[in-house]
Amino acid sequence: MSSLRAGRRKGRRGPGAPLTFGDRVLVVVVGTLLYVVLKILGWTTRKRYVGPGVDELFARFASAEPSILAFWHGRMVMMPFAYRGAGACIMNSRHRDGRLISHAIHLLGIEVVRGSSTRGWVGGMKGLLAAHARGRDLVIVPDGPRGPRCRAKSGAVQLARATGAPIFPVAYGASRARTLSRSWDWLCIPMPGARITYVVERAIRVPRDASAEEIEAARSTLETRLNDAVRVADSAAGVAPARTFEYIGAVAERSES
Repeated sequence: MSSLRAGRRKGRRGPGAPLTFGDRVLVVVVGTLLYVVLKILGWTTRKRYVGPGVDELFARFASAEPSILAFWHGRMVMMPFAYRGAGACIMNSRHRDGRLISHAIHLLGIEVVRGSSTRGWVGGMKGLLAAHARGRDLVIVPDGPRGPRCRAKSGAVQLARATGAPIFPVAYGASRARTLSRSWDWLCIPMPGARITYVVERAIRVPRDASAEEIEAARSTLETRLNDAVRVADSAAGVAPARTFEYIGAVAERSES
């Protein structure tokens, strides 16, 4: 009986469990500090936008036509500052670390719904579809929340089929950055004063009646264009090609073979 009670207590501390008072304080304090750090990076970095999809994406921002923006988990730090639309919504995980990030994202003016590809996916998708119905742009991290790095799951494609909105693959490169190569995503954190190059690839459109084969083809195209965007962004930032290849890994080897 005691082991059963222990198991129940342990279960309540899972990703969907209510946060303790200490956890809630931590989320607010650390999430706010993270927001401040991001704002400093936003203020101190110099940015430019290139790529074949830039004009169309910015035209959609101006006309408030909802779009889907997709980028790799390792290139998420500077993405809030690439956004120029009227309002965006992203799905983020339910565990405590995810809520820290969600708090910072919310302070940056981006709506957050709970869920991930591993937990709460159905609820998260419903939240994103509701946000789209309100005219929000949707933000998707196709290799999140735990990888494999630079390998796209099908969530963005499923959203595009359900909503009719185009997917714009986006990446950034930084002239000065620290890459957390011990983390699965190789998170790229630009330094203050860095030059940031955002690359927007051509949009991907998915018919509402797309077959399983068409969905897989769109997923593969998204993966390829995201990695192409990384290559262009890193090259513009002066990153060694070998380093970019190491980040993209087996995906690059497969696509170039």
